[in-house]
Amino acid sequence: MSRAAWAIACRDLRMRYSTRGQTAVDALMGLDLTVEAGECLGLLGPNGAGKTTTIEILEGLLEPTGGDVQVLGMRWGADDDALRQRIGISLQETRLADKLTVGETLTLFRSFYRSGGHPDDILDMVSLTEKKNTRFDSLSGGQKQRLAVACALVGDPELLFLDEPTTGLDPQSRRDVWDIIRRQKAKGRTTLLTTHYMDEAERLCDRVAVVDRGQAIAVGSPSELIQRIGGEHVIDFAIKNADSATPGVEMFADLPSVRACHADGDGFRLTVGAPHECIPALVTRLASNRLELTRLTTRHLSLEDVLVHLTGRRLTPEELADKSP
Repeated sequence: MSRAAWAIACRDLRMRYSTRGQTAVDALMGLDLTVEAGECLGLLGPNGAGKTTTIEILEGLLEPTGGDVQVLGMRWGADDDALRQRIGISLQETRLADKLTVGETLTLFRSFYRSGGHPDDILDMVSLTEKKNTRFDSLSGGQKQRLAVACALVGDPELLFLDEPTTGLDPQSRRDVWDIIRRQKAKGRTTLLTTHYMDEAERLCDRVAVVDRGQAIAVGSPSELIQRIGGEHVIDFAIKNADSATPGVEMFADLPSVRACHADGDGFRLTVGAPHECIPALVTRLASNRLELTRLTTRHLSLEDVLVHLTGRRLTPEELADKSP
């Protein structure tokens, strides 16, 4: 693919944080990433993986320690004004002026761009029209988040950065943001999205990049990454141990159609191709070892399973929690 077809291209991206008297921390260690023009790409990974550092470098908010970064064919430090006119940014946390109304805030942001949408149209897009005359400090957490997204959209950006845009939103507001991202794509615009909601990434993203320990360790469409694991289904189960022995994963790894087996909290997780073949054999194996089944569920593979498979870590409850007030 030619460079002209890339909205974002970064190679060997590195970021080291150094504080006097403390050990330096490498947040990015040679990350390579390209985002095609017109696509929605999701950055996924556990906290501390390097996602926010990556997106802040691409937004021009941080200067990397090393590597090459191109955004819309330009570089920060040489084309700053041109870049700011063509991008929109919604940060993970946005602080706006408490005493300005919603309408005043969006009008102010619109003044930063040479062209863009009408503030009233943008307010309607994010379902904040009825709050136009409400001061920022009187908004709910979800309304503040939607206003932050509106500020990112008011310049009609060619490239939209959304860092966890639906955190704290109610289900309907969350879907409103999804519709905005879909409209961006329909217009041929590019979106870079970070999210902890795997269903969100599966629904919205053309491709996802799994970031862990400062590197992009896997890139592909959600379906491609799921297929790489092998198998199509997951069996989660827990057992009551009758004789105090603790079975290991090797007890279940050779069951019919099992592609992978992992201990998972108080139970086990099997990745399988054919649940109808595996489950009867599993029940028989447990019975022959005097182990009682206490929980069993089946489901299709998801991006959450991809994340666990690649990083060895599930998203923590804090990462997945709704942060609304």
